[in-house]
Amino acid sequence: MITRANKVLFILVLILSAGTGLAQNEDWSRPFPGFRIIDNLYGVGSYDLSVFLITSDEGHILINTGLEDSTQMIRDNIASLGFRLEDVKILLTQQAHWDHTAALAEIKELTGAEMWATVKDARVLEDGGFSDAHFGGRETFPPIDVDKIIRHGERIRLGDIDLLVHSHPGHTEGSSSYSMVVNEDGRDYDVLIANMGTINSGKRLTVDPHYPGVADDFLTTYQLQKALPVDVWVAAHNSQYNMHEKYRPGQAYSPDTFVDRAGFLREVEGLEQRYRDYVAEEQSSQ
Repeated sequence: MITRANKVLFILVLILSAGTGLAQNEDWSRPFPGFRIIDNLYGVGSYDLSVFLITSDEGHILINTGLEDSTQMIRDNIASLGFRLEDVKILLTQQAHWDHTAALAEIKELTGAEMWATVKDARVLEDGGFSDAHFGGRETFPPIDVDKIIRHGERIRLGDIDLLVHSHPGHTEGSSSYSMVVNEDGRDYDVLIANMGTINSGKRLTVDPHYPGVADDFLTTYQLQKALPVDVWVAAHNSQYNMHEKYRPGQAYSPDTFVDRAGFLREVEGLEQRYRDYVAEEQSSQ
């Protein structure tokens, strides 16, 4: 079954060819206005690279950054929503790949915010991508010091923000998602900031795997994600959660705009099937 998530995989080719450099999709740097997703969760990234702002009276959390020159765009989007970049206290990422991390070091320096990360993504963040299992061997983004290690099942609290950390490895060794419950008009919504289990082109899963256990990591992530309660979900790329089909700039705010439980399950199941096809092809090539 070909889903939109599967199509995204062909967009997410990060290497042009060995030794030539990193590929970019024009939608990664294309500006897009900031928008409210639900309650205190906002999108402040580019047309396709998701950057999430979670606000509180005691400071904000910023998840992901996008490309290295994305700081001003993020600042402008945050300001357009009535907030300040300087009030960000905690930096998080969903995956330690350069297209989601390249402005972290600059934003950390500008804001004084702390960088929190999972153990295995912390290593990659601190060496600028050099130790990434798939795309490593060189520095692909400015290194950033990690101030705190976060683990599966821990809660990140700041003001009235209460985020639950989910370990969802495979795409990177330390990929993570975050969930929270928000209340709008007397109704609770389960919100998931999901790192989807996409497989980058050329990744080795079962034959000379890029890291031990990578195939099992993907399967575990799919099973964990399918079991999660989800009303509203977003992902590291806007295209992964069909954002542009759900929201247009200037659209009136509604907490139900991004309610899409069925869509989330459909995407995870589609990725799981692609994984099985990928493994079967990998095995048959031996």
